[in-house]
Amino acid sequence: MSHETLGIAVAQFAPSASREGNLAVISDLARVAADRGADVVVFPEYSSYFIDPFDPSLAENAEDLDGSFVRTLTALAAELDLVVVAGLLEKADDGRRVRNTVVAVGAGGIRSVYRKLHLYDAFGQRESDWVEPGEIAPPQLFEVRGLRFGLMTCYDLRFPEVSRTLADARVDVALVPAEWVRGPLKEHHWTTLLSARAIENTFFVAAADHPPPLGVGHSMIVDPQGVTLVQVGTAIDVAVAHVDLAAVERVRRVNPALELRRYRVTPR
Repeated sequence: MSHETLGIAVAQFAPSASREGNLAVISDLARVAADRGADVVVFPEYSSYFIDPFDPSLAENAEDLDGSFVRTLTALAAELDLVVVAGLLEKADDGRRVRNTVVAVGAGGIRSVYRKLHLYDAFGQRESDWVEPGEIAPPQLFEVRGLRFGLMTCYDLRFPEVSRTLADARVDVALVPAEWVRGPLKEHHWTTLLSARAIENTFFVAAADHPPPLGVGHSMIVDPQGVTLVQVGTAIDVAVAHVDLAAVERVRRVNPALELRRYRVTPR
């Protein structure tokens, strides 16, 4: 018996300080994703511009939501009949810091926007020196052929409440652009947390990271029971999973953990 499927891709690459170069790579990898049957493709955090360590050039290269990065993604999405999800360095109000934003873009423009809630002030890093945290708000969702998608970013994985809010919004797939910094046991943290978020919420998780030397790589798609469906490894590449549209409903029927909860998520 055949099942209707939808193609989800994770596209792993190393964004640089060249905005034009990043868009060229995104265009190439999006074409690979489309050729492999993807309907949705996820790119890493900071896909529009990235520099390590952070410096004032972040604010200089930040864009508005109607800037050239989103316009180019919109044209690409229309050409390839894809929804493109990618990290955008967005202008903030104070002109000094930026917003760490993820946009989901279809042929008609932006489908949803997410601004990273939990900034990476850990493991010796201070993202909040350069980035304004997102406001706590109901998740913006988008649908493709009946599957409901939600967004979160990188360090948010360490805070189960974020994915719980997506589960409460009846999301089927959580998309996670990331720049998961390498370090002792960090690959283990990455794969474990992605699987845990999938298992506890009984939804798919699709996460795209930067490859080494800065990121851990291992962009992957995990199913609602925590099984890794596809994984990139450490190369610049695209992995596509053709997910069963009925899988989430089937898993939740057998394992109704979300319905059995006795706690809710409330903001601090």
